[in-house]
Amino acid sequence: MTGGSLGLRTGSYGSLQLQQIQNGFPPSQPTFALTRKPSKLLLASREKERVLSFVCRFLGRKRVIMLLLVVLALLVFICNSFNVNKGMEDKHDIKIASTQNTMKGKDEDRSLLPPPPHLHTQSFTVVHGNSPLLAHQCENFAFPPPPPPSGRKRSGPRPCPVCYLPVEQAIASMPSSSSESPVLHNLTYVYDENPTRIEPHGGSEFGGFPTLRQRNDSYDIKESMMVHCGFVKGNKPGDQSGFDVDEADLMELETSHEIIVASAVFGNYDIIQQPTNISEFSRKNVPFYMFIDEETEAYMKNSSVLGNSRRVGLWRVIVVRNVPYTDARRNGKIPKLLLHRLFPNVRYSIWIDGKLQLVVDPYQVLERFLWRQNANFAISKHYRRYDVFEEAEANRAAGKYDNSSINEQVDFYIKEGLQPYSVAKLPITSDVPEGCVIIKEHIPITNLFTCNWFNEVDRFTSRDQLSFSTVRDKIMGKVNWSISMFLDCERRNFVIQAYHRELLEQMPPPPPPRVVLHHPLALLHGTISVKTPAGKKISQKRGRGDRKRHRKIAGGSKDNRQL
Repeated sequence: MTGGSLGLRTGSYGSLQLQQIQNGFPPSQPTFALTRKPSKLLLASREKERVLSFVCRFLGRKRVIMLLLVVLALLVFICNSFNVNKGMEDKHDIKIASTQNTMKGKDEDRSLLPPPPHLHTQSFTVVHGNSPLLAHQCENFAFPPPPPPSGRKRSGPRPCPVCYLPVEQAIASMPSSSSESPVLHNLTYVYDENPTRIEPHGGSEFGGFPTLRQRNDSYDIKESMMVHCGFVKGNKPGDQSGFDVDEADLMELETSHEIIVASAVFGNYDIIQQPTNISEFSRKNVPFYMFIDEETEAYMKNSSVLGNSRRVGLWRVIVVRNVPYTDARRNGKIPKLLLHRLFPNVRYSIWIDGKLQLVVDPYQVLERFLWRQNANFAISKHYRRYDVFEEAEANRAAGKYDNSSINEQVDFYIKEGLQPYSVAKLPITSDVPEGCVIIKEHIPITNLFTCNWFNEVDRFTSRDQLSFSTVRDKIMGKVNWSISMFLDCERRNFVIQAYHRELLEQMPPPPPPRVVLHHPLALLHGTISVKTPAGKKISQKRGRGDRKRHRKIAGGSKDNRQL
């Protein structure tokens, strides 16, 4: 190092002082300049150069650099360890001080403490109908904001979050007595061993051929009423009535139950889906009934799904004989809409179509959609359509039913005063349900509703979405009663929809699972032979590290050849 270089260094410090003044430091502020003796600096620099040159010659530049890096890393590690230990001590001191302060002023600072983390363990009692309800965080539950739009388009409906009470609280929130049925308190049903068709569109023999006058009388709500509700023949529903079951099943249908879950598969149309997330209490106290016809029974026996026990998982299978309709979908409307006829001693029922899988405990479903809403009949809205005319057009376009029959039904309702849906019907938000799930309390007014709904399905098409609003509005026009219609995305939260059997059989089988082969690591010592394909040259581009590694491997192979 020379004096010229020292002069440049001194100049750099001068420029730093100038920069400080320009950046706002007052000129009167003293600045400290380094004063050095040239003789000592020159001597020290020459000694440093001699030592560095000696070390570089002895060890080599690369090793010196590596040594410096190791020393630097060691210093960083020691500093970080010191800071972490100091931080832990500080936190410990703060914790002790805060604990002492809390104990000292416990009474006066209690309101300032944060709430306990386990909110679900806290509950309070509120009045819910005629029974106490244990409430928790669902009281303030709100739908989260919709996700931001993404580049990939997601078509079709999706489930949305639903807040359920824990099973124990849901069981405890069950009302102690039945809901009050407005006006109607005693409902009986027509029995006729020889029903006669009087009008051209009077339904079927199973329904008893009700006339239009009898249909109108069924909407004149009184304290005691007798209406057509299927099963007009025979001793009782299921016994020589055209929808017959075995004697053992008849006894089972008459058993008293607080809650049942029911479904049906007719015409071998669906594959039975097993419920999941069912509590032990519900497994012991809530029966699951699956109605099937003889065609479905034969298929299940041939495929070894159904044995002599007549059970498939949680489902108790009930075989129906002498079905009244040739249309399997219309036969499925009988247990769907007339569960109160088949189970006269049941308090609550959850109906799900055969293609659905229940994934939430029945008590949680009832608490969320009936008891919490103080309702006695709940059904989800259609995920897209809310107008009957739009639903009829969609059915015609999809070929769901004969178009002339759909037109005849809609024209009949128009003559009765059916109008397109409008905001004038609020708080009613939809005229079209997604009818694959029905949650119901069996009381006279809800039983009347499903009886009249079935009569419309029996008289017109089996598309029950078309007749739902007509029956609802006629009853609501006479009594103070309503139906709870929840979002379809909420329904998709507690039931999962599967494909029909015919679609599943047409789908290609799923691809076999991918097998991941874990190759062993190459040995550190030894030779590695690589075959190069014919006509392909090995790349000649290698970095500095590659050349060094190549020399080592080549040397190792040479030693091996000598051995």
